[in-house]
This record gives sequence, C-alpha cells and structure tokens, in this order.
Amino acid sequence: MVIVIALIMFLFLILGFPLFFPLMMGTFTGFFLLFDNLNPVIVAQQMIGGVTPASLIAVPMFIFAADIMTKGHTANRLLDFVRSFIGHIRGGLPITTALSCALFGAVSGSTQATVVAIGKPLRPRMMKKGYSEAFTNALIINASDIALLIPPSIGMIVYGVVTGTSIGELFIGGVGPGLLLMGLFSLYAYFYAVVKKISMMEKASWSERRKRTKEALLPMGFPVIIIGGIYGGIFSPTEAASVSVAYAFLLETVIYKQVKIDDYFEIAVSTGLITAVVFLLVGAGSAFSWMISYAEIPQQILYEGIGLSSESSPIKLLFIMSLAYFVGCMFVDPIVVILILAPVFHPLVVSAGVDPVHAGVLVTLQAAIGSATPPFGCDIFTAVAVFKRPYAKIVAGTPPFIFLLVFASVLMIYFPSITLFLRDLSFR
Repeated sequence: MVIVIALIMFLFLILGFPLFFPLMMGTFTGFFLLFDNLNPVIVAQQMIGGVTPASLIAVPMFIFAADIMTKGHTANRLLDFVRSFIGHIRGGLPITTALSCALFGAVSGSTQATVVAIGKPLRPRMMKKGYSEAFTNALIINASDIALLIPPSIGMIVYGVVTGTSIGELFIGGVGPGLLLMGLFSLYAYFYAVVKKISMMEKASWSERRKRTKEALLPMGFPVIIIGGIYGGIFSPTEAASVSVAYAFLLETVIYKQVKIDDYFEIAVSTGLITAVVFLLVGAGSAFSWMISYAEIPQQILYEGIGLSSESSPIKLLFIMSLAYFVGCMFVDPIVVILILAPVFHPLVVSAGVDPVHAGVLVTLQAAIGSATPPFGCDIFTAVAVFKRPYAKIVAGTPPFIFLLVFASVLMIYFPSITLFLRDLSFR
C-alpha cells in the first residue's frame, strides 16, 4: 500500500504537477484504499485545521517584510557595509557573500529572497574577480541556507506550530548554527582563494567604512527588533512579524524613499501568491500527515523497518531523523517534509530526552540543506530563474558546500550546546 501511494505521488511529481497535487492525490489514494468507512470530509477538516493556528499569521507578515526590503536597497546597504570591512582580505568577496547572506537572513528569513537580493549584485562581481561560475553559484545558493537558521525563520515557525515547541526559543537557538555555517563557508572561501591565487580587493578607507556603517545601522535594526523584542518579552514572534512589516515600510518608504506607495500593490500581490502557495502546502501536508499517521505507516517504517524505538539512544535518533529530513527535502518542499515528519519524530524526541529546541533547529538545518540540494532544491530553481543559467551550471559546485552542511549537522548532533547555549542564556 505504501508503495502504491509513493508511486502515484512520484508519477504526478515527475509529470510536472504542482506539489499540492501529488500530496492531495496521495492523501485521497490512501484514504479510499485504507479507510473506506470514514467520511472524506475529514480530509477537508484536516486541511483547514492545518492552517488555523494563530502562529502561522507570522508567515505572510515576514514574507511581506522580506518583499518590501527586496524591492528596496536594504540588501545593498548591508552588502556594502560587510564589503568595506572584509572585502580586502584573501577571499574577501565570497566571505562578504556569506556574511551578507547571514545579515539579510536576519532581515528576511527567506532563503529564496536571499538568493535574489544578495546573488544578483554579487554574482557578476565575483565572476569578474576570477571566481569560477560553479563556485560562485554554489556559494550563493548554499550561503542563503543561513537565512533559514538566523531568525526570523519560516521553517522554524512551521515546526513550532506542528510540534508545540516555543518559536521564540527556536529563533534564538538558530543563531549559533547560523554563525557556525557562516564561519565554515568563510574558511572554505579563504582557502579557495588561496589555492586559486585570486588577487585581493583594495582596502576601504576608514571614512568609507564610517559611511557604510552609518548606512547599515537602520537595516541592522531588524534583528535587534526581532530578537531583542522576543528576548525582552516585549512581543511574541507573531507580533514581531507585524513590527518587522511596519519597520520595513518606515525604512524603505519614509526614510530611504526607495519603495513608493504605488509599488505596494505589486509587492502585496507577490506576497499573496507566495503565502497562498505556502498555506496550500501546509493544508495539504497536514491532511497527508494525518492520513499516514492514522494508518500508522511511519511507525511501521521506523519501528519495524529501521528498528527505531522510544528506547533508542538520542544520537541514533538524531542521525536517523536528520537523514530522513535530508533525503525528503531533496525531493519535496521543506515545509511539506516538516509537516509530514515532525509529528512522527517529535514523540520519539521527547521520550528520548532530546531537547525539542535542539531537534527543531537540527530539522531546520536539514530543510536548509534540502533547499540547495539536487534534484529539487527550491533555491536551485530560484537561481536558475534569476541568473538565467542552466540547471547543470547552477549545481556543478555544490558538493563541497553540501559536505560542510552535513559536517555542521554532525557537530550539532554531538555538541547540542551549539544550539542551546544562547537559548539557555536567554530563557533559562
């Protein structure tokens, strides 16, 4: 039965149907084959129930804020600020890319928005400087993964809603792994530049650095507002999303005057389309997750097939969980994978004594890896569209970065303090 459902879903996926359609076909196939005595209205109820949690209100708000900033000059101001301080060191341009992705991730929370906002201005500069196209493309799409770990993170919001884990604690817990990834990518960029003997850029003067710092102060207010507001108990993560929209409007429309009032119709349409896709996937994923859970399919695979149980060691559980999310996110949108697998693994996480925040951030990292991993990583297709380059050219340089991402996952499994140090400092 599992094979039949999987084949039907895979068939519609390779035929090019939107992801919502294979999910619903799999749901209805399983429903009618396994539960002929149940009312099909249950499927609709599960879909509606999946999108009703109040915490999901943060998703369109953060998307809206990211769209406003992508339309404006926030990304360029952050980029110029980072470049003025480290652009002159060996590998300074790719290191600037990694740091800029981290900063813009703290502003937008979206990997795809980061690919567009940071990749468009930096890609031609890096290639002109002598970095290969394969390295440049791979760096941009993989460094954008940091945006899913540095708060705000849509992946963390969905995980928190599904499992009941504190979204505020997940946000704080993602900072450490995000900085770890940024450091690993920067080291790789440095040694790449040394091996390829790429010349260094001219060092910026202190007057230019002061100018760039002044220009970046207001954009860097986003993470201060979001993290500081949540940590200080001023507002919840959902309220922080609304504040970020107001701040984005104030910054780009009132202060910088880069986004006109007339532009907001286009921005709202873009946000509405992305939000609709996300919520359709959330609803379909919730229905599919209910169907396979009710049929106890995941339990059969995990308990009988793999031998996982509530008595399994935390290390074994985290490795199997990471592998399941990693493989799933290679083929399906990370949000859907979180919706399907989180209800399956979360009870095991709790029974094994693993901190739910540690597990949630680890899951988010796997979702980030999947966003940039062939064959169907969403960041890859974003880069194909934005850079107008063939799929093969975009993914050619990804293996070293995937290795670094997997290495970071292993470090997180064995050293939970990477995730929990700041969380404990903030909430304990």
